[in-house]
Amino acid sequence: MKFSGIIEIFTSRKFGLWLGAFGLAFLLWVFIVSSENYTMTVAVPIEVRNLSEQKALREEVPEYANVRFEGNGRMLFKTILLKGFYKDFKLVLDLDRISDEYEFVLNEYFRSYPQKIVIPNEFEITYIEIESPREIQISLDDYAVRTVPIISNILIETAPGYITVGEEVLQPSEIQVAGPREVIDNLTAIQTVSDTLHNITSDIDNYFDYDSQYEQLQFSSEQVKLSVDVQALSERIISEVPVNVINVPNDYRVFVSPHTVSLTIIGGIDYIQNVNPDDIALTIDFSRQWRTDVQFYEPLVNVPAEIIDWQDLSPPNVELIITRENN
Repeated sequence: MKFSGIIEIFTSRKFGLWLGAFGLAFLLWVFIVSSENYTMTVAVPIEVRNLSEQKALREEVPEYANVRFEGNGRMLFKTILLKGFYKDFKLVLDLDRISDEYEFVLNEYFRSYPQKIVIPNEFEITYIEIESPREIQISLDDYAVRTVPIISNILIETAPGYITVGEEVLQPSEIQVAGPREVIDNLTAIQTVSDTLHNITSDIDNYFDYDSQYEQLQFSSEQVKLSVDVQALSERIISEVPVNVINVPNDYRVFVSPHTVSLTIIGGIDYIQNVNPDDIALTIDFSRQWRTDVQFYEPLVNVPAEIIDWQDLSPPNVELIITRENN
């Protein structure tokens, strides 16, 4: 290899990353095999116990505390590597005697109750102190339960040539929410997380989480199911749709010629296959539209909401034949 090539390797970014990784691996090896004692800060879960059934936390307690432990290199490395697999590695806060508010000064609390520091026997390490948080403020409120509606924040964007048919269905549509009364009394609804589903070409049956700014709330169901009917866009000709004349005075008789027409409807392919002529309303309002000098009229078309559009009314106008009864 040329000397210039060697220089390029040593000055390249890749060499710097390789050298850093090697140095870190070497330090970890020295640390693990060492029998000397070290101190290290470890994130330990905090567990709240003995909360009264009639009370709820106004504010969520931190999930972890940064705790300094002492032990030899091998034990500390084992603790870091395996602590997530041990549920009995935790700090316990006992709320048994708290009725309203209390501030836990953690180092004082655990010096008075060392049994609340739960360390598995497999971890031969020694507790030294809590680094953070130093204090935890506990504030309790009365426990309350309320049923509220669920609101969807899911935006559905179908692929070209597809549409959603009917309404979105949430299961459940309502949910029981439990927590501190101060929050529950002001709660009117629970929303889903905000999300957008792109290029959808088939029915949706997906589960979504709730979007809540209050971590201390409890829900009667963990997720909500959103169901949406998605169909390919299509069109169909509907024939023999009757034309009805409304608001005709008692002394008039009105005949329509032709009395049925046809039109093309546009919508979801499965839905429009089941549309009947009677599902479409074609009307002429006699009291508003009729004039003595007008013979042909365009019916007002009213189609179900699931039909996105209609076109090609044939014939576009019908004739009104009017007679008046003699009194």
